[in-house]
Amino acid sequence: MSVPPVSSNVHGQLDAQIAQLIQCKPLPELEVRALCEKAKEILMEENNVQPVKCPVTICGDIHGQFHDLAELFRIGGMCPDTNYLFMGDYVDRGYYSVETATLLVALKVRHQDRITILRGNHESRQITQVYGFYDECLRKYGNANVWKIFTDLFDYFPLTALVESEIFCLHGGLSPSIDSLDHIRDLDRVQEVPHEGPMCDLLWSDPDDRCGWGISPRGAGYTFGQDISEQFNHNNNLKLVARAHQLVMEGYNWGHEQKVVTIFSAPNYCYRCGNMAAILEVHDNMAHTFIQFEPAPRRGEPDVTRRTPDYFL
Repeated sequence: MSVPPVSSNVHGQLDAQIAQLIQCKPLPELEVRALCEKAKEILMEENNVQPVKCPVTICGDIHGQFHDLAELFRIGGMCPDTNYLFMGDYVDRGYYSVETATLLVALKVRHQDRITILRGNHESRQITQVYGFYDECLRKYGNANVWKIFTDLFDYFPLTALVESEIFCLHGGLSPSIDSLDHIRDLDRVQEVPHEGPMCDLLWSDPDDRCGWGISPRGAGYTFGQDISEQFNHNNNLKLVARAHQLVMEGYNWGHEQKVVTIFSAPNYCYRCGNMAAILEVHDNMAHTFIQFEPAPRRGEPDVTRRTPDYFL
């Protein structure tokens, strides 16, 4: 089953909504509901290992830092002029999770072949009730309806993506339960993120300097060494695992002898960590370029965040 084409009238409405969102102005609840219903139809047709063509720009965590997302688009080019692959964690921590998530979903509905949005560990009912998105929805809409609409939609986000059969992209990392991409394709992803198991691992695990599998200090997922990533890449004919999920001070960080790269796209994370952000441009010939960027000028955010940042989330 394919998704029916969107009419020109709907395109016009979507363009107007995107223009409003670009100004960091949230949409009314009824428009959010309709937008997410359309997005669900699109995402239902996508694979657990969603194929992506080059050229594409790969991005890491955003965490509700809307003005920094606007800066990312200013530097990398706006969709659909630039193709994008976002690797999760759109909400929580920052002050504009509603506007960030709504804009990315609106871009997905408007330009569905130009943007891929994967699920992160924060695209979860449990996590968003603790780290800000739930409270933000209550504050901006007066009830939890928009939070429920989005968290229901998050269940449909693809878990991973595969760029030209060579670059495997996901939010967290590898799993001892998964040897091949076909194992991922067979997972039932339409559910709340489990506390354990292969789906949990894909969204929570981290690379480590030590060989083999380790217990994650996060309390979910695993750590995995260079021997694990090399074997996984070999088994699946991959050249690189690209992932997000960890704050890295330069915005990107190579690991495992350049078999794994971490990309983090929220500069000055939590408005206080002082880190650079980065995006990874993968060109037509599979050559790649990292672009680093600093925070956009602050526009109304308080000087001090409500919570001390927690490295492990």
